[in-house]
Formats: sequence, structure tokens, C-alpha cells
Amino acid sequence: MQTKTLFETFAVIKPDLSVTTKNLSDSIYQELDDEFSSFKGHSLVSAHEFNENWQSWEKHPAGDEIVILLSGQCELIIRFDKKQQQRILSQQGDYVVIPKNHWHTARISTPTRILFITPGQGTQNTTTPF
Repeated sequence: MQTKTLFETFAVIKPDLSVTTKNLSDSIYQELDDEFSSFKGHSLVSAHEFNENWQSWEKHPAGDEIVILLSGQCELIIRFDKKQQQRILSQQGDYVVIPKNHWHTARISTPTRILFITPGQGTQNTTTPF
């Protein structure tokens, strides 16, 4: 078994809690939807590097998302009804649980690496600010 990183290969947790991996590609999210029944009952474990603020907001109607800081610093902005709350992640291992169906985005202040555990089914994105 070859060792890979979550920056090059995502891990998919299936409904029976077995795990399969998927190599990154330009069409990774479409491939995940196609291969895993629109991600129904699945969760995605992934890691990303960020050098600038997120350009969009997202929400996950299928469940809570866990966001874990690996390095760097970021401010997560979570929308609760018509109010926004900020959560600063500044030390390795800091994490936040983003509640199901809540819009969120991030401000990046320094090169940052983040680990995500995401219930992928029905994920929505928007570039429209609130």
C-alpha cells in the first residue's frame, strides 16, 4: 500500500463506514457525485491549502462539517440566521464544527492548510454575499 496525502487523494467514507480513496483531478467533485450516488450517505475527508480568502460561501444540508487547522491561521465566518459569527483557528489542531445547513466561508491571513470532514450530499455554493 502506497502512502499518499489528503492534499493529493481524498478519502471517501461510505455508508457502511468502509473507506475508498479518489485521486484529485480537475473534475473531482463531479466524479465523486457520479461514482458515489450524489454522495448520499457518504462523507469526504480532504485537505486543502489556501493563500487567499475563499471566493464563495458553502453549506452542507446532510450534516455537520468538521474543519481542523493543520497550519497557518484563518477566520471562519458562519451565518446563523441573519447574523454572522467568527471563529479564529490559529494553533495547529484548532477546529470548529460547522452546523448542518449553515452558510460559511473563510478569511485567510497567512498560507493555511485545513483538514475537512464533510457530509457531501447536497452541498451548495454561492458567490452572493449575505
